[in-house]
Amino acid sequence: MQIESKIAHTAAEIIKELTGHEVNRQQIVLQKTRREFDGDLTLVVFPFVKMMRKSPEETAKTLGHAIRERVDEVTDFQVVKGFLNLSLSDTFWRGFLAMHMRGEKAKGRGVEDERKRGGEEAKKQGGKNEFEYGVNERSQHGRATGPVVVEYSSPNTNKPLHLGHIRNNLLGYSVATLLEASGREVVKVNLVNDRGIHICKSMLAWMKYGNGETPETSGKKGDKLVGDYYVKFESALREEMKPLMDAGTDADEARRKAPLMQEAQELLRRWEARDPEVMKTWQMMNEWVYAGFDATYKRMGVDFDKIYYESDTYLLGRDIVLKGLEEGILHQKEDGSVWANLDEYKLDEKLLLRADGTSVYMTQDIGTAELRYEDYHPEKMVYVVGNEQNHHFKVLQKVSEKLGKPYADAIHHLSYGMVELPDGRMKSREGTVVDADDLMDEMVATARKTTEELGKTQDFSEAEKKHLYHIIGMGALKYFILKVDPKKNMLFNPEESIDFNGNTGPFIQYTHARIRSVLRKAGQERLDAASGGMEGASINDKEKQLLNNLYHYSAMVQEAAAEMSPARIANYVYDVAKAFNQFYHDHSILNEEDRAVSNLRLCLAAHTARVIRDGMALLGIEVPEKM
Repeated sequence: MQIESKIAHTAAEIIKELTGHEVNRQQIVLQKTRREFDGDLTLVVFPFVKMMRKSPEETAKTLGHAIRERVDEVTDFQVVKGFLNLSLSDTFWRGFLAMHMRGEKAKGRGVEDERKRGGEEAKKQGGKNEFEYGVNERSQHGRATGPVVVEYSSPNTNKPLHLGHIRNNLLGYSVATLLEASGREVVKVNLVNDRGIHICKSMLAWMKYGNGETPETSGKKGDKLVGDYYVKFESALREEMKPLMDAGTDADEARRKAPLMQEAQELLRRWEARDPEVMKTWQMMNEWVYAGFDATYKRMGVDFDKIYYESDTYLLGRDIVLKGLEEGILHQKEDGSVWANLDEYKLDEKLLLRADGTSVYMTQDIGTAELRYEDYHPEKMVYVVGNEQNHHFKVLQKVSEKLGKPYADAIHHLSYGMVELPDGRMKSREGTVVDADDLMDEMVATARKTTEELGKTQDFSEAEKKHLYHIIGMGALKYFILKVDPKKNMLFNPEESIDFNGNTGPFIQYTHARIRSVLRKAGQERLDAASGGMEGASINDKEKQLLNNLYHYSAMVQEAAAEMSPARIANYVYDVAKAFNQFYHDHSILNEEDRAVSNLRLCLAAHTARVIRDGMALLGIEVPEKM
């Protein structure tokens, strides 16, 4: 029985004996003791004050004395108002470490078992095995009836991926990995926005100004080439708008009336009519972009189980809208446009089909949701999309509900804040976005410069150096972005992200490499024997703090998954790394004279490395064996 279960069961027994009241497991809240207080686990006693007919402090004291008498692992307690802080025995903590070491040995892992674990191990182990991780029972749940579908990336095929897409992809991938680690079935999907006026802008610019240019003739990635033509369209459009605006036309009207925009609208109508010449150009340019996207995704370390295309889903969405119109659920205006009246939800009416019959984004999202329901019958459909689309997804959920769709309640918008740079916001039309590939290049180059300045690669081969710089650069980027609460806007500063001190990816990576160096010096034989040689070893405060952090790993995975917040894991792993470094600064591992204490510290170091490795894998971050 888990220690939390044992304590909870005992507390329930005591309360029943003293009051006659039955207490269910949900009423008993056990949590990690706050760092400023003594103790390992905290029992919240407020729910039992009325039953006990005592003050919170007296209730806590009564329960504390009784639990200490009945639970061997509890050696002491402290009362802080309505909170009972329980201290666990050194015997319990030695057993916890020994259990993990036996588990590692049973899997056949050695200290030289390099880079074979990562995300798959985190998915297999994170939160699924209560015995192994000591997870709090109340955070467990059975497998849901359907999978969770997580949509992220959702790029447009008129431009390359940029910094905003990096946050989207990293967040979506990590949330999916977290949900899997918590025991859920997950389907990772991408919706490629491959149709619409923006795509037609790039196409038109290429048709007018491209002279047959291709990725091969230009030497550019396909997505960058197409993006250049999108910027070229906007530049030419602004030139056409100037005389109209000089004549008194406002900017929006000038944009609509400009000949180039009129041509783009006509190109969109020809595309929707499946004009063979237009379709041929569209398919060719999209293929250029897809090849570019794939290269960026691979480098970023994200993938998808299925890719949907707006060009496939918007027709289904239009059919659903027309059926809703036929059934009287939706209404048509005099110009032929189709709308949803959302007064009952205290929302404005929503356009679903334009007067010319063309679709809007909402139309394709309705079609996509329908396809996903048919494909997976998901329990939840998570859309990882920026907070500027909050209203859109609220409307999508209500329109789906109005249309009687069974998946309406499954729609969940994981809204995240924007990424800004020290010099302000990015703008696609002006071509001032931070290109994802360029940023990754910069991160790796900065990692190389910083690492070489610190003299950490003197005994590395060139291949090892290249791999290490990639790991550090991408780890810095991913960690800096994912450590921020998804709901918050964030300022990304590349220089701050690559620092071997503080709350950064490289600091955590270096901590892992430092531990692995200790384990290599110990050798596999010593490490295998350590778990059986800890008997009688006392545990000091810094070791206890580190152990307590490690013990709550699986509960943290469950909480982070429930909140869909990789930031919870990122900051947890940082706390683990920081606690290890504080311990390591003050205490020797291999040179400790007391063999039992040395063995305990060796096991503690090994398990710390494992939790850092698995926790970082949930963020899509690799940790090096040496630095």
